[in-house]
Amino acid sequence: MKKIRLMLVDDHLVVRVGLKTFLQTQEDFDVVAEASDGEEAVSRALEMQPDVILMDITMPGVDGLEATRRLRVLWPKCLILALTVHDDKQYFMQMLAAGESGYITKQAAGDDLIAAIHAVFAGNVFLQPALARWLLEDYQRLARQYSSTQP
Repeated sequence: MKKIRLMLVDDHLVVRVGLKTFLQTQEDFDVVAEASDGEEAVSRALEMQPDVILMDITMPGVDGLEATRRLRVLWPKCLILALTVHDDKQYFMQMLAAGESGYITKQAAGDDLIAAIHAVFAGNVFLQPALARWLLEDYQRLARQYSSTQP
């Protein structure tokens, strides 16, 4: 079985070490690269071309949002999963607009993170259900506005 090659991007070493330790216990994952900021993330991602990048948002220097934008230009087919502390609509929408393939918070269960990685790797979108409500709310609002303008 081919292992899913992962890259971890987070400015906190203890988070990267903990994630790596957890993910390496899974038979189908291999952490092939790490980065501590967005600038390094872009460089390492282009060099290593992991299957899925787990991207933190808030980091010093180039943040995850800007790194995602850059990667989308330089490597349009990259798969990026936001893994963040931010349970915030603004960050959620900005990361999706930047080209993320998924969004999950660091408060999620380990099984949810594994499911998110598998979903993104399979070419699907993973949105943590508690956060996906923002998309539904915006869609419903737009649908109501559209309906009210139709004869």
